[in-house]
Parts: sequence; C-alpha cells; structure tokens
Amino acid sequence: MHEVILPETGTVAAWRREARRLAAAGVPGAELRWSVGRAEPDLFGKARPAAVPAADPVALTLPRAALPVLETALHHRDPERFARAYEIVLRLARGELRWGDRTDPALCRLLAQEKAVRREIHKMHAFVRFREIGVPGAPRRSFAAWFEPDHPVLEAAAPFFTRRFGDMDWIIATPRLTARFEAGKLSFGSARGADRPPEDATEELWRVYFANIFNPARLRISAMTSEMPRRYWKNLPEAALIEGMIRSAPGRAGAMQAALPTEPHPRAGRIRSDRPKSLMESDVTLETFKSALDACHRCPIGDCATQGVPGEGPEGARLMVVGEQPGDQEDLAGRPFVGPAGRLFDACAEEAGLDRAQTYVTNAVKHFKFTPRGKRRLHQRPNAGEIKACRWWLDLERKAVRPKALLALGATAARALTGSGEAMTKRRGKVEEAEDGTPVLLSVHPAYLLRLRDAGQRAEARAAFVEDLRKAARLK
Repeated sequence: MHEVILPETGTVAAWRREARRLAAAGVPGAELRWSVGRAEPDLFGKARPAAVPAADPVALTLPRAALPVLETALHHRDPERFARAYEIVLRLARGELRWGDRTDPALCRLLAQEKAVRREIHKMHAFVRFREIGVPGAPRRSFAAWFEPDHPVLEAAAPFFTRRFGDMDWIIATPRLTARFEAGKLSFGSARGADRPPEDATEELWRVYFANIFNPARLRISAMTSEMPRRYWKNLPEAALIEGMIRSAPGRAGAMQAALPTEPHPRAGRIRSDRPKSLMESDVTLETFKSALDACHRCPIGDCATQGVPGEGPEGARLMVVGEQPGDQEDLAGRPFVGPAGRLFDACAEEAGLDRAQTYVTNAVKHFKFTPRGKRRLHQRPNAGEIKACRWWLDLERKAVRPKALLALGATAARALTGSGEAMTKRRGKVEEAEDGTPVLLSVHPAYLLRLRDAGQRAEARAAFVEDLRKAARLK
C-alpha cells in the first residue's frame, strides 16, 4: 500500500495536487493510505513507501459544482475523508458516478460532511471572542482568541476574519493550528503550547450588552441551544449569565405583561359602534360637531384615540388659535389645551393680554396619535396625509366661527392652515395667509417650551412666545 502524508497546513491544496498526480498515474484508491502531518501506524506492520502500481491513467475532469463541495468536506475530522474523496473523483472522471446522486453511500456521506463543515465554519464566525493583548499606543491593536472547533476548519474560516478585522493584528488558536494575521498578512502554524488568552475589559462590557438584549418573553431554550450549542459555552464570556437568565425569565416576562398598555376606555368601543358610514358638511354644526367627530373614519388615528377633541370658544370669535393635536390628557378629557402645554398657553396668553374666553382654541388634528410604551402613551406627530384628512374638520370649524385672524402653533398647524411644511425656525413670528386670504401668524407650540432643558433658553423662548401672542392679539 502506498502512503500519502499531507502537511498540517495547506492540507486541502496538497490533497488536490496529490490526487491529480496519482490519478494521472492510474493509482487506484484501494492502494492508498492518507494521513496528515505524520505517518499513521499500520495495523499489519510498518508503513512502507510501496511502488505505485501501474494502471490506466485518469484525467480528472469534474462538474463545476463538485470541487468546492469536495474541498469543504475535506475539513471534516473523519480520517477516511481523503480516501473517500479520491475514490469519488476517480468515479466521477470515469463516468461511473453522477454528481449529486444521494443514493450512492459514499457521495451521500461526503455531502453530509460538507454540510457539517459549513455549519462549523458558521459557528466559528459567530462564537470566536477576541481579547486584547497588545500594548497601549501601538500602531495596530492586537487581539487573541481561543476556539475549539469540532472539525479542523480554521484555514477555511480564517479569510472571514481577515475581511472583518483587517485593521488590527490577531491570533486565533485552536487545539491543532494557529492562524496569525499581522500587518495584513495571514499565516498558519502549529498550535503547540497555545492556550486561552487572559480576560480583558471588554468581557464585562459584552456581558452587559448580552444581558440587555435578552428578551425573557421570547425565551425558547431548545432553539437557543440549537443556535448556540452547549459545547461552545465554556469559551463564551456571556454564557455564564445564561443559566441565571433562564431561571429569572418567567418572573421577568410576567412583569413585562403586567406593564402592558392599559386597555382603551369602554366608552370608546360604544362610540365606534355608532359611527355613521358617511357624513356631509351640511350635516354638521358646532352643536353636533363632537358626536360627528367621534364617528370619524377619515384616517386611522381615530381608531386608536379615546375620542375626538373639538375646539372650544365663542361662535364668532375674531381670533382662532390652532394647535397641533390633542395630547394624552386632552384625549381623555375630550377638550383642547387642558394638558401641561395648554396650561402654559393660558399663562402666556394672560401675560400677553390675550383673553382666552374671547378666543376659539382648537387643533389641526382632532384625534390623539400615540405609540404605547409600557403604561405610557407617547405622542406621535401626525403625517401629511393625516393632517390633510383632518383639514375637513378644521375647515368646518372655520366656516362656523368665521375668525378674522388665525394663530398657528407648531409645524402641524402651520401646514394645515397654509399648506406649507417649511421649518418653523424661518417662519416664526411672520404673518402668512391661508388659502382664503385670512392672515395666519406663525409661532411655536407651547409644548416646545416644556421640552427645553436649559433655563436660560426656556426663559428666552417663553418671552418670544408671549410676544407672538401680543402680536396675535393685535391682529384682531
């Protein structure tokens, strides 16, 4: 029997060269014994470099899809992989085997091993954890990692790391080989004496990140251990947290469920069931405005809000103040400007000499748009389509009240009244016109003042807002 000894690095390339040479010499697979690194002891005596028996030469021509699969399968740990692959390529070249025929036991096993190797390469890409070992201030940072693959896949998996971490030097040690990437050059060598690198500061940071992305409500232990097999856990810093997170998951999931958003008020369901399918302008007056608004189907916001929020004020008011949309408290109360921003508006209006009792206050959008976050409902800005849909209600109010001037508070109100979505930073304090020529004074929404953190900026913005209100009072 002729023995072929392949090197520990570049094993697959060496097998390819030997396979072509031996096939050209007509050496049958049964006459070969393959080993890696050193000769394996022979059960029947010492291995001998026997003469290659003469036979008909074979030119190795393979299907295009066969070679990458064969070379990947050669990274499997099965010691018979080289002999099996050689027999298969001979049979393919002679036309005795069709590529992909899974009824052939040898080819079926090779395909299964190729799949196992690809999975192992994927796991190595996912579970290698680098630890910094370099000197601070060095031109290139240096890292080291220890990994224990089931199959000798280091050479096949290493190119991924050169692409991902090409700007640093690194070493990946395995029980059999070590990959070393220095100054952009990748090399492989023996791993004798290699050991796990010491922990570094990023270990704790990684554990904190892992603990924070863990969702106890979506815990599926079988799926987790399928994607992260337990044999890798001993080298993963975050694995030390897994047992504790599994034990605490039911309690944490229960707490999340208890913190879900509250259900809509029962009154909202009764209102929706009474909604009419269509509505004409002539059907609505200020007296019937509220009930008609509650039945609105013009955009999806109404299905989420508790109720519609119409404007308030005397019919025939000379000034109409238009805000953006109801907030959480306005949605529950069914009245405009009753939340924190509304109270701030009242205070500023009094300071500016603007009598709210003689002013009609309303919003450009009549329903509260929000996103649930725990038990809170966070305000969401209505989009252009929703503003346009709600314009129908705003126009009805304007026709009924017939104001001589309009005060738009915020970008949503400005878009609804003027049709322009330009930024308020350039338009604030200016007087524009609605489509029918009614003057529209533009200012910020009082909620903007509440969001300012700096006391100085807040005082300055409030003074400017009061001045805008004085200007609006003079528009009357």
